[in-house]
Order: sequence, then structure tokens, then C-alpha cells
Amino acid sequence: MNKKVFIFDDNRDILELCSDILEDLGCEVKTSPTTNHIENQVTEYMPDLIFMDNWLPDISGIEATKLIKANKDTAHIPVIYFTANSNIQMLSAEAGADDYLEKPFDISTFEDIVRKYLGNN
Repeated sequence: MNKKVFIFDDNRDILELCSDILEDLGCEVKTSPTTNHIENQVTEYMPDLIFMDNWLPDISGIEATKLIKANKDTAHIPVIYFTANSNIQMLSAEAGADDYLEKPFDISTFEDIVRKYLGNN
């Protein structure tokens, strides 16, 4: 695929699992357990896709997604909201995310959403 994916999640196991899946799909992966300087983190890497957890140190996934979407340089990057919260659809809409994925997720569902936003190659 040769696409870049950035994952924001404070759970190391999730970061490792998602990174492994994405690398198997041919993606370059960057991860961060915090939303510190979210705009700088995203603009320095310029990913093709972002996965955003809801509960993060520093600022929430909602606020982080809003900052990404408000920045003209990063607004075009699809953000997939992913969390174990039962109201994920509402949280995703509030954040302005492009889509959402409920945790725990099925690996094939995760791969499907990646392909949806990055193409099938």
C-alpha cells in the first residue's frame, strides 16, 4: 500500500496489534500514546489515515480530532474514531471524525476500514 497511518491510543497492546496489522497490509505506521502537540505530530508525519482513541492523556480524542479537522493542512486526512465507549457513534459525530470502529474489533473489520480509506492495493 505504501500509505502512512498514525494511531493515537494510550493502550500499548492496541498500538502493537494495530501496527502489526497495518504493517502486514504494507503501511508505514507511527503511534503516539498522547495528544501532546497534536497538530505538530500530525503535520510532521502527514499520514494518509488517522486512528483516534477517545480517552487519551492531555486532550481528549474529540478535541484532538477537532483540532486536526480545523487545520487547513490536515483537515483532508480521514480520522477513524475508535473506542470501547458504547456511544461511539455520537462521540465520533461530535469529534467530526470520518468514521468509527468499536473496540474490541474484529481484525478483518479493522482491515476493511483501512482499505476503505486507503484503497485496496
